[in-house]
Amino acid sequence: MRKEIIDVNSLELTDKVVTIKRVTKTVKGGRNMRFTALVVVGDQNGHVGVGLGKAVEIPEAIRKGKEDAMKHIVSVALDENGSITHDFIGKFGGASVLVKRAAEGTGVIAGGPARNVCELAGIRNIRTKSLGSNNKQNVVLATINALSALKTPEEVAATPRQVCRGGYKWLIS
Repeated sequence: MRKEIIDVNSLELTDKVVTIKRVTKTVKGGRNMRFTALVVVGDQNGHVGVGLGKAVEIPEAIRKGKEDAMKHIVSVALDENGSITHDFIGKFGGASVLVKRAAEGTGVIAGGPARNVCELAGIRNIRTKSLGSNNKQNVVLATINALSALKTPEEVAATPRQVCRGGYKWLIS
């Protein structure tokens, strides 16, 4: 995976709340109610991030989730027709998400949580399939994992390959 520093201040980010859950913690005096918000942010130009915020009130949880998402922005390798460069399976926890490149005019074919991530990343043509768990948080993180692991054709060409000839492995660069 590429590790590049992305300046968040220069991006025009939009955010979308994927889910809000009420969670409780049982303590000696009773139950503590809190809210968790799963928020996705992106500039619709190849940058997307996800964050989780917890607070006693919903707006505060959303704000915290947005701040957390800005800290975890990744870049996505896109091709000329607004699709991804190659197919990949992203995994997180029990969720796996298959992302497949699509031809021009296909649109975003994705289920709820994965659709939010793809739209905010700026992908216009993609097909996804959620495999395994349908937990929204794990599906979003598996989608982010898949999109951040994509490589451009230049990066694939630059990596050395191992070729096996006669039982010996030769490193070709």
